[in-house]
Amino acid sequence: MMLSFRCFLFSTSSPSSYFSIFLPKPHSFLPFTFSQKLGSYTTSSSAQSMPSKLLFRQLFEKESSTYTYLLADALHPEKPALLIDPVDKTVDRDLALVKELGLKLVYAINTHVHADHVTGTGLIKTKVPDVKSIISKASNAKADLFVEPGDKIYFGDIFLEVRATPGHTLGCVTYVTGDGPNQLQPRMAFTGDALLIRGCGRTDFQGGSSDKLYDSVHSQIFTLPKDTLVYPAHDYKGFTVSTVGEEMLYNPRLSKDKETFKNIMQNLNLSYPKMMDVAVPSNMVCGLQET
Repeated sequence: MMLSFRCFLFSTSSPSSYFSIFLPKPHSFLPFTFSQKLGSYTTSSSAQSMPSKLLFRQLFEKESSTYTYLLADALHPEKPALLIDPVDKTVDRDLALVKELGLKLVYAINTHVHADHVTGTGLIKTKVPDVKSIISKASNAKADLFVEPGDKIYFGDIFLEVRATPGHTLGCVTYVTGDGPNQLQPRMAFTGDALLIRGCGRTDFQGGSSDKLYDSVHSQIFTLPKDTLVYPAHDYKGFTVSTVGEEMLYNPRLSKDKETFKNIMQNLNLSYPKMMDVAVPSNMVCGLQET
């Protein structure tokens, strides 16, 4: 029987003490700088003299045009890290990078049950057994840990907030960097397939719903600060990052009213996903599948 846990990694000097119940804290914002070249953030008011807090890498799997994101707390002694939406075909590359950068991989996270590739979480766990797989409870998939809206996933002193964004699938979530003390600014939203750069995921299978997708994006993503950086699970045109403000203005689907959006989605006439019959059954046992 799978158990659902709602407690997550936090900063500690003891490697065995990974879990802590989250208690809300007052909101606080600090100045920041962002380096596109280094892919890193800092929350220091004297940013030029301080090392970067977040180590961030955007990785790409070309066959499914999938982005995998590596995040780590670079200032924590253990440099705890997580991977968002890993792909089975690029696990060796990703784990080699984790090792090269001296990181401790703690979590392998999925935004949803993917239909176009097999998640890398199962393969990662065979190579790094201590890594915990995470997926939303609403996905009805298997994993080590399940998250629900409002949960916070800590890696070192940084956390990701879980927001439910169903519509592409029933269990889609968006992971957003926190807005508490010493957290990162601008915020970063890892939107999966719910919100793509100038697009969105299809809504015609896996419990998809155009109505739900429109509502969830507008209530859970478009309510974030407009400078929030949008990092999707895929891009097919070479875009790497957008912002909430850009998508509110220029997204050709989600910038429309709901009825127009639903009409667009109903008339996409997309072909059947070529990997769906392989990917979905494997990903439903996310992080635990035989490899």
